[in-house]
Amino acid sequence: MSKGILMVVSGPSGCGKGTVLAEIVKSDNIFYSVSATTRSPRPGETDGINYYFLAKDRFEEMIADGGMLEYASYCGNYYGTPQKPVEDMLEKGCHVILEIEVQGAMKIKDKCPDAVFIFILPPSLKELRRRLEKRGTESAEVIEKRLGEAAGEIVHAYKYDYAVVNGELSEAVNDIKSIIRAEELKIAKIKNTIDEVLENA
Repeated sequence: MSKGILMVVSGPSGCGKGTVLAEIVKSDNIFYSVSATTRSPRPGETDGINYYFLAKDRFEEMIADGGMLEYASYCGNYYGTPQKPVEDMLEKGCHVILEIEVQGAMKIKDKCPDAVFIFILPPSLKELRRRLEKRGTESAEVIEKRLGEAAGEIVHAYKYDYAVVNGELSEAVNDIKSIIRAEELKIAKIKNTIDEVLENA
């Protein structure tokens, strides 16, 4: 059995990462890695489903114990990826999606050179503002801060393997499914299949 593909997905707050990935994980064999964070839950978010919502001191304990694949500080809160569930699923041949900030993604790039990096873009910063305002969970001051950070994050898209514009949900979902299929067909992944064809000549 070949090992699963580790996919690292980033994008600015409000670009629709969560909505796109919720559709992707409906496919068989794709596991959504639940990140841990010290930020407060937003309306409708559930502990253990959207994030593991942890107290700051508990998060720092996990860092000290080496229990995080990566972690970063963003907008005054910690975000991180618990390591063991990711490793277990990859060994079982499942694909694993990490939805993480740019800072954390770059740490993964150093540790996991075979990972696939996907950046989700909004159609424009104007549309990003509209989405953040529509969400209604943050003050005008926080929205301005997020827009400033978004521009800084988008510059890092050049460091990723793929960029997907989330204008229409169905198109963005299909683009990511196409990326996954292309990665599954890479020679490094299907070497055993090639060997089987040659053996059965």
